[in-house]
Amino acid sequence: MFRIGVFTSAWDQVAWELVNEISKNFQLSFAFVSRDQSETRFGDLMIRNIQTAGIPLVAFSSLRFKPELRTKDKEAWRLEHDREVMKLLPPADLIVLVGYMWWFGKEMCQKYNAINLHPALPDGPKGTYRDVIWQLIKNRADETGVMMHLVTPEWDRGPVIAFCRFSIRSLEFDIIRQEGVKREFPMIIGAIKALAERRIRIENGKVVDSSGQVLVGGYDLTEEINAAVKEKI
Repeated sequence: MFRIGVFTSAWDQVAWELVNEISKNFQLSFAFVSRDQSETRFGDLMIRNIQTAGIPLVAFSSLRFKPELRTKDKEAWRLEHDREVMKLLPPADLIVLVGYMWWFGKEMCQKYNAINLHPALPDGPKGTYRDVIWQLIKNRADETGVMMHLVTPEWDRGPVIAFCRFSIRSLEFDIIRQEGVKREFPMIIGAIKALAERRIRIENGKVVDSSGQVLVGGYDLTEEINAAVKEKI
């Protein structure tokens, strides 16, 4: 059995929709929520939905964990925070970040293979989706994409797991965003599926194909993701 855990900070309803989508397609070992009960409205909604769905829940408030240390020394705080979190987690073969607001420290990255979504191609812009889109517009790019990458202590710098690309039909911000959003859920599900089926594997911090060949630029899922997008239209 391929055991999956999800990490979320429960920002909005979309986070739950993605957790629910993952749970429909795979067996979740746990869902970690970086909120306590009665901390935030969406946190409470996420916790309630996870419990109702029968998904094993781990709730731990990152905001309430040693705030003085977080202000004084973020690296020391991250180390202590991650160690406390790791004590609580059931085993997992893969962790998927779903709107998770905290960085993984070195020890967490060494213990778990964790993946996260970035709304650009492997060689594309860094930053938030807003940063990415404005850079695409500034550079008058003719294509972009979305990708899943391995989580490392350096944000958005981990090896690419899988990606898909699409043409930019217009340099309008909203249109680029809409095209990217259409592919985000399918990209996350597609990358997890490729790992679960062992079409690709994570070995010693690198992504390899079924023959053991290192995939420097990640696994191209463009055809699969585009087919999934058309199916939903």
